[in-house]
Amino acid sequence: MAVLSAGLLAAGALVATAPAAGAADADLARNGGFEAGLDGWSCTGGSGTTVGTPVHGGTSALKATPAGSDNARCSQTVTVKPDSAYTLGAWVQGSYVYLGASGTGTTDVSTWTQSAGAYRQLTTSFRTGPTTTSVTVYTHGWYGTPAYYADDLTLIGPGGGPVAVPAAPTGLRAGTATASAVPLSWTASAGATGYRVYRGGTKVLDTTGTSATVTGLAASSAYSFQVSAVNSAGESAKSAAVSVTTATGGGGGGNGGLPAHALVGYLHSSFANGSGYTRMADVPDSWDVINLAFGEPTSVTSGDIRFSLCPVAECPNVESEAEFKAAIKAKQAAGKKVLISIGGQNGQVQLASTAARDAFVSSVSRIIDTYGLDGLDIDFEGHSLSLATGDTDFRSPTTPVIVNLISAVKSLKAKYGAGFVLTMAPETFFVQLGYQYYGSGPWGGQDPRAGAYLPVIHALRDDLTLLHVQDYNSGSIMGLDNQYHSMGGADFHIAMTDMLLTGFPVAGDQSKFFPALRPEQVAIGLPASTQAGNGHTSPAEVTKALDCLTKGTSCGTYRTHGTWSGLRGLMAWSINWDRFNNGEFAKNFDAYFGS
Repeated sequence: MAVLSAGLLAAGALVATAPAAGAADADLARNGGFEAGLDGWSCTGGSGTTVGTPVHGGTSALKATPAGSDNARCSQTVTVKPDSAYTLGAWVQGSYVYLGASGTGTTDVSTWTQSAGAYRQLTTSFRTGPTTTSVTVYTHGWYGTPAYYADDLTLIGPGGGPVAVPAAPTGLRAGTATASAVPLSWTASAGATGYRVYRGGTKVLDTTGTSATVTGLAASSAYSFQVSAVNSAGESAKSAAVSVTTATGGGGGGNGGLPAHALVGYLHSSFANGSGYTRMADVPDSWDVINLAFGEPTSVTSGDIRFSLCPVAECPNVESEAEFKAAIKAKQAAGKKVLISIGGQNGQVQLASTAARDAFVSSVSRIIDTYGLDGLDIDFEGHSLSLATGDTDFRSPTTPVIVNLISAVKSLKAKYGAGFVLTMAPETFFVQLGYQYYGSGPWGGQDPRAGAYLPVIHALRDDLTLLHVQDYNSGSIMGLDNQYHSMGGADFHIAMTDMLLTGFPVAGDQSKFFPALRPEQVAIGLPASTQAGNGHTSPAEVTKALDCLTKGTSCGTYRTHGTWSGLRGLMAWSINWDRFNNGEFAKNFDAYFGS
């Protein structure tokens, strides 16, 4: 902080060099005294409000509170003239308060104060570039510090011309449509600050980027889409329409033969623990997908996966191989899916070579064929997946363990065809944390596992039947509201699931946007009982989460970006622990979805 402070204090020297205002200059900041509340201002994560005390002038001032990794940045975009001089000023109070301007077209500027017990004026100046017509002025605090106050912010200089409504976007095109979603992209419109996507003339979503995925569509149906551009002056005309027909349902990344709402559970088949061993024939009918836990490698890097039933010495009531296989067939005859789950807490799998990749394909195929299984669940944890330094784009990964896993799964899908069921059970660290951090970061030093599942999910999204992130054994994770959410209640599941169904910029980079998954591809992963893992959620809280995500009710303070009645359902660790807990988890699921 000492080095940073020295550098920023140097920036503060700009105060003395501010040019005098010219005769034609004016104050261009809108509502700089905050007398009209936050009109004209945008504050990150809902961090800003207005207060009546303390104020510098008038009757109101800005109060903004940093939280977590949000520094409480409040900003507005101002129209300016190219190649012109401007002076920015504000009165501030608090610790580590910053004032600055970005998008100047020359050198962006900022100044700050380390500690202002009473209001203190900050000023700085800049010159716009030869083509600059707007700049963003802002204030912000510092991470972990108390609220700061700002008042009477001014931007003095020649006024720019009126903002023009942007032209209609061009180049609207559709990617490969699935049974219920269509990815769209278009060319940016000059001066636009956002875009609106229309389906059949009705607006379906807003975005700041030049791509979006429209979800919740019907299979084998024709749709027409248009896009408009917006800014402070208004909305453009709509683009030329593009027509798309969605794919037929089922198979691969579709339903995978699952019911509209499915209950997924892990069955401890190869080991025993405090929950006791459950024979396949004794798995309750509530469970629609049964993941056999676990197939594990002969060594971390071998790729050679093995699976066997729990030894009699460890599980006295274990069935024979023949009984186990017969019970699997009986479950399948009743419409259930039985998968081999690879990995788990102890099964580290690193496909660092093509030899390991090929061994993975052949050994997993052998397990599927031996037991007549329906597909594969990827439950890579620990250090199985991490990103090499410099691998910064989830859309085009280069790390061998990532590339080889994607290739291996695609080979299995090609071998078994459209009916192959593919599920994944990553931890939040490997998925939602990617909203903040991805791999070791642009300068190194971050945990290279952060967000490491994202390239796998993205590359396989057309083959993916179901993603059920483990909303347990997790630290606090930042949601799309830029607030941290902690496990154990409905709020955590709402925020984490909303991220998957809305999509998000990876590491905050809008040019690297992870597209939303379809609702039928997503289930919520939870511990089945208090003994099963940290983050157990009571049935009442699970019901609240489901109500919010599928009906738009009981959402609490978090505002979701949609309502998804097609949300697939729930996953639990585990079937064994639920039986140990008198079936509370499955009973709550059945009661909610009317099974």
